[in-house]
Amino acid sequence: MHYLRQGRGFYRSAIALMLPMILQNLVTNFMALADSFMVGALGETELAAVTMANSVFYVLSLIIFGIQSGTGVLVAQYYGKGRLDAINRIMGMGYYVSLGLTTLIALLAFFFPMQLMQLVTNNPDLWAPGAEYARIVGFSYVCMAFSGVYIAVQRSMENPRLGALLLTASGALNIVLNYMLIFGKWGAPAMGCAGAAVATLISRVFEVVVVLGCMLWGRRLPVKPDLMVRPGRIIAGDFIRYSLPVVLNEGMWSLAMSLFSIIMGHMPNSTPILAAYTIAGNIDRMAAVALFASGNTAAVIIGREIGCGDTEEVYGKGVALNFVCSVTGVVSMGILLVIRATLLDSFIFPLMDISAEAGDMAKMMLAFIAAIMPLRSLNLCNIVGVFRGGGDVRYALVCDVGPLYCICLPAAALCGLVFGLGIVAVYICISLDDVCKVFLCLPRLRSGKWVNSVTRENL
Repeated sequence: MHYLRQGRGFYRSAIALMLPMILQNLVTNFMALADSFMVGALGETELAAVTMANSVFYVLSLIIFGIQSGTGVLVAQYYGKGRLDAINRIMGMGYYVSLGLTTLIALLAFFFPMQLMQLVTNNPDLWAPGAEYARIVGFSYVCMAFSGVYIAVQRSMENPRLGALLLTASGALNIVLNYMLIFGKWGAPAMGCAGAAVATLISRVFEVVVVLGCMLWGRRLPVKPDLMVRPGRIIAGDFIRYSLPVVLNEGMWSLAMSLFSIIMGHMPNSTPILAAYTIAGNIDRMAAVALFASGNTAAVIIGREIGCGDTEEVYGKGVALNFVCSVTGVVSMGILLVIRATLLDSFIFPLMDISAEAGDMAKMMLAFIAAIMPLRSLNLCNIVGVFRGGGDVRYALVCDVGPLYCICLPAAALCGLVFGLGIVAVYICISLDDVCKVFLCLPRLRSGKWVNSVTRENL
């Protein structure tokens, strides 16, 4: 218990970093929830179509997050050393990889949207509206990659407020444009699913404009284009070494989540199942914003401490951060249970044109999500925060995706597609993921093998 006695300054610093990240995550997920509500008002088919289209882009978004997280592993430790030149080089590598990948996917979605929809669902009713959405929204992810790398760098330099403020403004703009373009308000055409895609694209172009302004006139990180364009072999090698496992981690994890959607999309009665999965997932992400913020906070603190050379004290800080995240998980579970008990039938469901069957399924899913929330908080703290911040990215990869591919996905496919056991059995399989991860995370935390310096003196 003495590891928890870090002093008030430590906990105040952790909370000061966490709160802007909570706001950023809250706004981002509220934007997704607003999208779902407004698209859901068009009908269950439109909602399911957008869900299936986004299953592909969800993989892409988490790969982008992986690039940003991998970037953050290096940035946080070099920031602890005060090496702004190295940070510029790392940021340049982040842009090379993220912009190249997102541009490729955006072009594929633009030219082959129908093939994309046929790949993720065998329901022909979903192909046309999903394709209409996918061919536009793909380009928004190029913008998201550009702004996201810079926001991630600033967050790793203990400046999470930029991301919080920018995404708040972008989210507000997106909601207004959604209302205008989906339903044809204020003289705009009623574009339906395509309107949601256009609104997302415009709001992310706005983010790019603001980030460019910060790069040109910001004082916290003087941008040096020559270092960004030519990051050098050493930084490129270290970026691949520490970022590739994180990218693989997020890509494989998000692919697994999309595969769960595809399993559901091929089950009998797939339309209400997918509608319920979308509703439950969006509410889950709103309730769990603090969990992801606490994990990212842990990564910044652990990386900074190692970069400063404080390797002897960093283990105790890792344990203390686990305690903070555990409390966060319990609080988030309570919030989710309150939402499920009070807001679903009275407020959320009436906003959407969904069947009673889809509503009952969503309630079931949220019950499972609430039950595992404390375990998920611990896992996020260790995988996203402590292990990655400590440079232990390979073990984080194994810990995060091993249970998914070895246990949960095969079991879900068997239950849903082979034995026909229904959505309850499939969701039990999904929920096993966080139970398994705890038994991999805690022994590694106690071992202290996750403490690694990733910086170099000569670049």
